[in-house]
Amino acid sequence: MEAKSLISDAVYPYFNLFAELLDSTNSYHRNRGILLIAANAKWDRENKIDEIIDKLLKHVEDEKPITARQCIKAMPLVAQYKPDLADDIIQALRNANTQMYKGSLQPLVYKDIAEALKLINNFYNKSERG
Repeated sequence: MEAKSLISDAVYPYFNLFAELLDSTNSYHRNRGILLIAANAKWDRENKIDEIIDKLLKHVEDEKPITARQCIKAMPLVAQYKPDLADDIIQALRNANTQMYKGSLQPLVYKDIAEALKLINNFYNKSERG
């Protein structure tokens, strides 16, 4: 569904189901929800992401580092297609507490944040130049 979402709006009608996955106790389900929401940002003419952005961004600091990493890596795609949300996304990434993750995962999450911020900044620098 994720790959199909990147090229077509065929699964966008199921967006509300993807948003419900963000509240799942199962981290795999949260991951799927995050990735499907991001993949459908391009098709979000109804501004459904705007309505759930706070719920989405809380997963930048998900209790499971793998889910946090998936969310962080998905944020440039959301920012690309939802520029009105870019400031909220940037703020959430900059304010993320990487200290909550133990051991070797902490620098990985930090690196993911740095890369996501760089992608978002590059996208907006290019769009400002024309």
